[in-house]
Amino acid sequence: MKQFYRTLLLLIICKAASAQTITGTWYGMLSWQSAQIPVIIHIDKKGDQFTSTWDSPSQGAKDLTTLKTNFYGDQLSIDGSNYGVKINGTFVPDSNIIRAEFSQGLANLPLRLQRNPVKASSNVSAVRPQEPTDISYRQEDVTFDNRKAEAKLAGTLTLPTKSKASKIIVLISGSGPQNRNEELAEFNQRPFLVWSDYLTRQGIAVLRYDDRGVDQSTGDFQSATTADFADDAEAAVKYIQSRPDLKGMQIGLLGHSEGGMIAPMVAARNKAVKFLVLLAAPGVPIRELMVRQSQDQMKLAGASPLNIQTSTAINRTIYAVFPRYPLLSDSSFKKKLTEVVYKQITGSPRNAADTSAQQVKKDASVNAIVNPLVTPWYRYFITADPATYLSKVTCPVLALNGTLDMQVNSEANLAGINENLQKAGNKNYTTVALPSLNHLMQKAKTGSLSEYGQITETVNPAALQKVSGWIKTLK
Repeated sequence: MKQFYRTLLLLIICKAASAQTITGTWYGMLSWQSAQIPVIIHIDKKGDQFTSTWDSPSQGAKDLTTLKTNFYGDQLSIDGSNYGVKINGTFVPDSNIIRAEFSQGLANLPLRLQRNPVKASSNVSAVRPQEPTDISYRQEDVTFDNRKAEAKLAGTLTLPTKSKASKIIVLISGSGPQNRNEELAEFNQRPFLVWSDYLTRQGIAVLRYDDRGVDQSTGDFQSATTADFADDAEAAVKYIQSRPDLKGMQIGLLGHSEGGMIAPMVAARNKAVKFLVLLAAPGVPIRELMVRQSQDQMKLAGASPLNIQTSTAINRTIYAVFPRYPLLSDSSFKKKLTEVVYKQITGSPRNAADTSAQQVKKDASVNAIVNPLVTPWYRYFITADPATYLSKVTCPVLALNGTLDMQVNSEANLAGINENLQKAGNKNYTTVALPSLNHLMQKAKTGSLSEYGQITETVNPAALQKVSGWIKTLK
């Protein structure tokens, strides 16, 4: 899955350090989904006081001021809350770098600063050996309607040719606009292409489709919620039922990440769904999942316990606004959320009488954080609880998660899935934590998002084999 955030927040930057040598110019590259944003930090010292400014060349920003710069021992902190930014880093004198963490609103990203200019990374593997080079099975382009949304969904149906398949599975992608291959272009990854190819060669028919409003599918993606995407998945089920040549096949759903929450939503209400495969799926309330996601990624970036604690408190405060005001109009809710975010990132309420240039910049920073959070999708998603649906699922379920998943923690979410399927009285379910796999089910070293494009494999064979083997055992 892509990040649970689908909109790029306004990005800025920095982290640095060291007594005599911390001053000067530092260069870094901030990576966020498909974007690589260069950052330049200038640190100066006057008497006992450190000061800093920063440039964001890709945004045309130069010599932007910060409110406060502190450097003690090897620890650097830069308060850029006038732009919604806080930076904390560790100076490593031996290698003359700064390992930093950039925080803005709900985003916490690693940033490595060095003395020389940084080029955009091209460290993305061009070789994807698991992608099919020859197709030895039947492949058909199809379309089906979600009449409720007035959307026509386009996809690909693959069918084994050696023998008639007894099972067919619908692939449901994670968050963000994605095509039928669940393509992550920035990482040169197409996970659903590999899943579809592998399962079909194992004798299991597969239907995968473009999200509404993406590629060949029609409909409005931007206004849709997770519930709307569940309607799209259910339309795929109904399409399978409508085809005489597919009659009699057991229909299953395979959902990845957010798709792993959508699949139980459909299965809980549609008994035509006979089995589920959940990959890196939520098992706890989404607000809890997002807090843990932020904590895990901050730890991975080397953030201090104090910074993690502070960020967690801010996130919890912001998330709490959503369930408190579910019936507010979009404009009223945005106003309420803006008040909370402003106080969290600046430390004080907004002064409506202040019309200074600095105030204008603060308002712009707050809006950059708030705007992605007031979309219909986010308002629905952040208040969702997978227990609502998992506790009603009685068909067979296989749930897999990687122990190095830094987006959907394996321990907490598999435990949540297990607990709620027990509540449903489900008699046939399996939860498996696969060692050293990340959110994309790749064999990883740390689970960092930066590894996604560097790992040659698209999906680890252990995950592919576990899923196909389990499906084959179903009667």
